[in-house]
Amino acid sequence: MPDNLAELLDSVDSTVEMLRNTDLSFNQYVFPAEYTNWIEEQRAVRETCAVVDQSFHMEPCFVRGPDAVAFLERIAVNSFEKIRTEEPPRAINLLLCNPDGYIIGDQILFHLGENDFSSVGSVWANNWIRYTAETMDYDVETETPYGPYMEGATPPRYRFQVQGPDALDVMAEVVDGPLPDIPFFGMDVVEIDGHEAYALAHGMAAMPGLEIFGPYEHHDAVLDDILAAGEVYDIRQLGSKAYKTGKIGSGWLVGPVPAIYHSEEMRGYREWLDADGTEARFSIGGSFVSDDIRDYYMTPMERGQGHLVRFDHEFVGRAALEAMMDDPHRERVTFVWNEADVIDVYASLFHDGETKKLIDLPDTANTWSKTHYDRVEKDGETVGVSKYPGYLYYEREMLSLGTIDPEYSDPGTEVTFVWGDDSNKRRVERHEPTEIRATVGPAPYVTGGRESM
Repeated sequence: MPDNLAELLDSVDSTVEMLRNTDLSFNQYVFPAEYTNWIEEQRAVRETCAVVDQSFHMEPCFVRGPDAVAFLERIAVNSFEKIRTEEPPRAINLLLCNPDGYIIGDQILFHLGENDFSSVGSVWANNWIRYTAETMDYDVETETPYGPYMEGATPPRYRFQVQGPDALDVMAEVVDGPLPDIPFFGMDVVEIDGHEAYALAHGMAAMPGLEIFGPYEHHDAVLDDILAAGEVYDIRQLGSKAYKTGKIGSGWLVGPVPAIYHSEEMRGYREWLDADGTEARFSIGGSFVSDDIRDYYMTPMERGQGHLVRFDHEFVGRAALEAMMDDPHRERVTFVWNEADVIDVYASLFHDGETKKLIDLPDTANTWSKTHYDRVEKDGETVGVSKYPGYLYYEREMLSLGTIDPEYSDPGTEVTFVWGDDSNKRRVERHEPTEIRATVGPAPYVTGGRESM
């Protein structure tokens, strides 16, 4: 049996084939799919107020030590000027690339005190942080006390996201004293029932809201306070179905394949990773198939994160990104699916012959793969990928985030994509791939509301 990811990849003929035929092995979203029903939960985000319990499905990685700022600055494309010059608490969207300039992962990085950081999000991004902390010459320590895959572990902090047009009114009732005026993606400290909590001004579906986190021992009491204050607004607790689809309207292109599988320069990292870890089970789904794993990677620019890249410091991937920054690259867009073609997928369930791949509303692709890539075509040529599909009730549309060649990125451009998956995953039913028409739209697709924060 292979001892690490490098040995596992050496033992197979194709990395792409291995990942395409890998089934999802566990449910990261440990909270229910629905608390009431996903339609009303989606509507609450846009119309009233919703709360999602983020305490359990994301992994925190603590980074501490005298060189914490220098270390994080060295592995991230982001500028750390504000981290260095402004008092905590602060938050940034931490973006991590490989030496070739392709994305490994991104997180929210919380600066909570002097040389005290918490990176919250995906296992694969935190793995890279831990590995580089061990192999680079910086005086830092990392700690991961909890992950969704750890049996019997308790999160160190509760984390609630409260969103919607009434969210700030709800939180004004929850916190002790006046609710501070926090600019978008800014942070402050509040008190709830006499204990301190951090507040991040965040957004879902372009609506105002706060992400609140504090010691886990207060989890139940804080959630009860939020639900009680929100009762008059018909607050809804979000299940995983409604929660996952919030990313689609906001333009966050979730989970491209981490750029770690191909280069000799990254072999040491692959030798460090487990042979049965997240990266070894990073299941790829969809109709786009390439023999080259690099075709599944993304750059910051095509993912809509080029604005995060700052050449004011040395960082992993800087030379590569400097060389490619001004090159043509695919654009992040939203694909608006053709209504008749979507209905035709369901109609096939009632006809003789092979059915088409079920669209399991509202969030569909992540029911059978970790990351999704459908082949987008124009005049018979592949011009992009449709990455993250789902249905938004408040838009009454089936949408997907993706990337497309720049000459086809203008809103209103008509394209097609192939809906289906010919892999051997046990979660994928027998079906007939079908062509679905789509219209290019902007990303983010859902706008309005955040200016009120």
